Amino acid sequence: MSICAAIQMASGPNVNSNLIEADRLIAEAVKKGVKLVALPENFALMGSDEFDKIKHKEQQGQGIIQEFLSNTAKKYAVWIFAGTLPIADPDNEQKVFAACLVYNAEGEQVARYDKMHLFDVKVPGTNEEYKESNSISQGDKPLVIETPFGKVGIAICYDLRFPEFFRSSLDQGVEIFIIPSAFTEKTGAAHWELLLRARAVENLCYVIAPNQGGFHINGRQTYGHSMVIDPWGTVLDCHIHNSGFAIADLDLARLHKTRASFPVLQHRQLVCK
Repeated sequence: MSICAAIQMASGPNVNSNLIEADRLIAEAVKKGVKLVALPENFALMGSDEFDKIKHKEQQGQGIIQEFLSNTAKKYAVWIFAGTLPIADPDNEQKVFAACLVYNAEGEQVARYDKMHLFDVKVPGTNEEYKESNSISQGDKPLVIETPFGKVGIAICYDLRFPEFFRSSLDQGVEIFIIPSAFTEKTGAAHWELLLRARAVENLCYVIAPNQGGFHINGRQTYGHSMVIDPWGTVLDCHIHNSGFAIADLDLARLHKTRASFPVLQHRQLVCK
């Protein structure tokens, strides 16, 4: 078994302050034996507006955020699934990719997933309106990677609402989904745990879900409730409010036993390609 942590933050517009907080939380998690760390969406920057991320964008492979991630993974000998950070789009100077970068325990970047579903919505019952496509370029493919913990798929926040996105990873043998997010208070209270548990149950996978949680300088309030869920839909741990983390063991033997005794994934009749 391997111990994972879903880190919860309330990030602001100061990158250095956010990185200091991320380091503090990772260090605390490592003391508890954690080997896999997942950071929330926008962990390094929750800007004053949608376009702050353009000012802080980094080129792939260089920049203070990526240097921090590499050094931190190596320092603590942990794998880091780095929420999202703004990576430059070489084809559009006015937009960035919301990229989740993955670092191994030697501090090497081994994978990257760019958010595919962009949050262009008006939140019902509030004055909140979001248009991520104004500043974010859309990713074009899911990602599943081999790790010492199992086969991991990544989804980011709004991706969570699209079950076909998760189903597309089953043919690659996915066992764990990591879902860094910044769910709003309103939508989180209504749907966060419901959707996370559904994705775990319908795919018989572990779900590691680090979320932003708290009040942000830009006026946003995020839901928190970062959690780890097992393939039967049981919430193994949940960190409700403010900074902290949820931790749990990932037991792949149990996952495979569940899939063997309850072979729902083999009973699918409509398989989309």
